[in-house]
Amino acid sequence: MSWAGKILRVNLTTGEVKSEPLNMEWARAYLGSRGLATKYLTSEIDPKVDPLSTENKIIWSTGPLTGTMASTGGRYTVVTKGPLTGAIACSNSGGYWGAELKMAGWDMVIFEGASPRPVFLYIEDDKVELRDAAHLWGKSVWETEGTLKKELQDPLVRVSCIGKAGEQQVLFAAVVNDLHRAAGRSGVGAVMGAKNLKAIAVRGTQGVGNIADPKEFMKVTFEKKKVLADNAVTGQGLPAYGTQVLMNVINEVGALPTRNHRDSQFEGAKDISAEAMAVPRKTDGKPHLVTNQACFGCTIACGRISKIDEKHFSVENKPQYWGASGGLEYEAAWALGAANGVNDLEVLQYANLLCNEEGMDPISFGATVGAVMELYEMGVLTKEQLGIEAPFGSARALAYFAEITARGEGFGKEIGQGSKRLTAKYGHPDLTMSVKGQEFPAYDARGIQGMGLAYATSNRGACHLRGYTVASEVLGIPVKTDPLTADGKPELVKAFQDATAVFDSAGICIFTSFAWTLSDVQPQVAAACGAEFTMDNLNTIGERIWNMERDFNNQAGFTAQDDMLPKRLLTEGAKSGPAKGLTSKLGEMLPKYYEARGWDANGQLKPETRTRLGL
Repeated sequence: MSWAGKILRVNLTTGEVKSEPLNMEWARAYLGSRGLATKYLTSEIDPKVDPLSTENKIIWSTGPLTGTMASTGGRYTVVTKGPLTGAIACSNSGGYWGAELKMAGWDMVIFEGASPRPVFLYIEDDKVELRDAAHLWGKSVWETEGTLKKELQDPLVRVSCIGKAGEQQVLFAAVVNDLHRAAGRSGVGAVMGAKNLKAIAVRGTQGVGNIADPKEFMKVTFEKKKVLADNAVTGQGLPAYGTQVLMNVINEVGALPTRNHRDSQFEGAKDISAEAMAVPRKTDGKPHLVTNQACFGCTIACGRISKIDEKHFSVENKPQYWGASGGLEYEAAWALGAANGVNDLEVLQYANLLCNEEGMDPISFGATVGAVMELYEMGVLTKEQLGIEAPFGSARALAYFAEITARGEGFGKEIGQGSKRLTAKYGHPDLTMSVKGQEFPAYDARGIQGMGLAYATSNRGACHLRGYTVASEVLGIPVKTDPLTADGKPELVKAFQDATAVFDSAGICIFTSFAWTLSDVQPQVAAACGAEFTMDNLNTIGERIWNMERDFNNQAGFTAQDDMLPKRLLTEGAKSGPAKGLTSKLGEMLPKYYEARGWDANGQLKPETRTRLGL
């Protein structure tokens, strides 16, 4: 029934690897990927465990549509307790790795304990081995993948691994696959590093069987691919411009956080936009963007492949960065660019390459640099401490910080702790633009009110992928709402959060939701998994997953006080644009959101909510 029906359990402490049947009762209640892996994790660890201790576990998980012919069915998630936040961490990635694990016959891999020495896991269908990774330790993501493909004599093996950032437990270290696709947020790579786990190399030749109704599945997936192709965003905008199409759009609506959220519009946005990536450079006459790229089974192809200017100061003596490689997505371009006041497209690409190469989340990295630059301009941090002059707008400082953070050198070690710890250490905790310790992505909560509530209540800390109300508030998908008002936002945020949990857990990309609603996903899930997956059932599953994550966080020690935005967004009005003078109306929205969720005033699940959702 579209699940492989078995999971791998790997005890890194003892070296034991064993197969277990998938808990099908849980699969029906939590679907797969994000939901199912979180159910396993929360059932097996103490919510108060230290994320970097041997008692924490980390899970790689696919969904029932992963590896199938459903469009974008290549997603997988990495679920653990996150070191950046201390909350549930669930980080999603595309590329080809997820589909490969499913085609090897596995729904998920659970790692427990910690290895006494560096290891990697090799999966070839039913053959599974833990192998020595001493020769891989210290290597970058790119070197690790290349070495393993050569060593295993298989160019088609897929690798999910960490670079130096994960080894050194940078708290926003990512897990990277296919060179530049990443389970990027919340520090999942640091947990991997703490366990001495360098990589998972997988080769699957079994395909995905067990589709409940193959004829219906073929028919409905074909129909839904046409919906994506005919949509202006998924059929035209994203293939042509990628997520970077948003840079000028969000700037114009006055919601592009700039210089650590001091401003909400960036005068240099046009220089680092999708349009700028597509036009020839003045220096060499070649465009930054080479082509677009798709993940497994994807009919959207929003990925960017870019080429840096070889004469740019950041790479002038570094030919290893001259080739075409993973290009800028909107969130990375914002975090490395507008968040720091930097409008040099080439340096953004260079910093982004380092994040891919060594496995770092560019959002948390860039946003932390924004806090560093503000502390520098205030005179709190000095050139002597940082190793460089670091005012807002300094491209050279950005490049330097990317290098020393990736390598764990000098002040890079402090940046690697994230902005919450860094700003607290230097006496200005209000300057971290984060929720639950995770840095904001690229939308100002004053100019897009629903996103402020989505950030504050996100179970994994500030996040745009847990309730992307930008779709409704800015783009009018599926209905247009006013970004400057709090009216109706609690209900809107809840609806987006619950639906997103289903998309993630099915094993498909959230970008399909620009064209699809849950009513487009439901017939695909039903044809793959069985008729029991009705609209009502999927809505309940989404809500169940959200509340399970919330319940774990509450048990870990989070309270209603943690559903909070930085003081700057609550007290300082936006300086320009449509939201000029506005602050976030979080205080107005939060009680209504709790009520819509069935939580008490302390943000805890009410007994009747727990009963209704079977938690």
